[in-house]
Amino acid sequence: MNNIVSMAWVKEHMGEPNVVIADCRFVLGKPDAGREAYEASHIPGAVYLDLEKDLSAPVDEHGGRHPLPDIFDLTVALSLAGIGNETKVVAYDDQGGAMASRLWWLLKYLGHEHVYVMDQGFAAWTSAGHPVTDEIAEPTPVKFLAIVEHTMLVEMDQVQELLGREGVTLIDSRETPRYRGEVEPIDRVAGHIPGAINRFWKDGLTVTGSWKVADEQAERFADLDKNRELIVYCGSGVTATPNVIALQEAGFTNVKLYAGSWSDWISYSENPVATGDEENA
Repeated sequence: MNNIVSMAWVKEHMGEPNVVIADCRFVLGKPDAGREAYEASHIPGAVYLDLEKDLSAPVDEHGGRHPLPDIFDLTVALSLAGIGNETKVVAYDDQGGAMASRLWWLLKYLGHEHVYVMDQGFAAWTSAGHPVTDEIAEPTPVKFLAIVEHTMLVEMDQVQELLGREGVTLIDSRETPRYRGEVEPIDRVAGHIPGAINRFWKDGLTVTGSWKVADEQAERFADLDKNRELIVYCGSGVTATPNVIALQEAGFTNVKLYAGSWSDWISYSENPVATGDEENA
């Protein structure tokens, strides 16, 4: 199995004792909307994991708008959701896979292998006539042991050191106008990290909202050298994670996430800011 599974696969395997379906719907600026949507209707048996309460730490001076959660707190949340080390986890959302990909990345970061994102999302699930319920799942807690994969992550000071270095490519996953610094609707400074190239994360989806297949993902990154170290970021470390998946699907193996991303970078006044386009590295 690759990182993306079909709705048909989810329908076939939901309810199996070793499969946990995780509803990750979340609306920026409306922190209760995702849980309310889950409580109204979700895939039968699905548990809810909240982007800001479960999959992020509280916002601080540094770390960005969605800091990585404390590892102990996250393992507790996963355990209470019925997720153990051998559990197959399928995450879904209604945001093009961005929130589900955050859970995918976190589980991979904690050494968990069997995690996938459901293609298309909940709206497509309901449109296809697949079953839904408002019954809240009550999973049996299990033990989750984290084996942290530190090489998947880079911190701000590492990005500073790598700026302009041969063999490293920074990939900004935000929309092009934000990358260029033409607009900035969320963060207090516009622009991008100097040297970064732009690959908008939603370009990994088809016009119908499905994930592009591996060959199509490879076309998006055809100008990049697979021998280079790739560091992916976005505004707060969430929408970069679909690009991490896309790069893996395209055959890239040396891919890391700058989890704090742009919102962390600009929290340090000494960090340089670039605008406009960059030549591909």
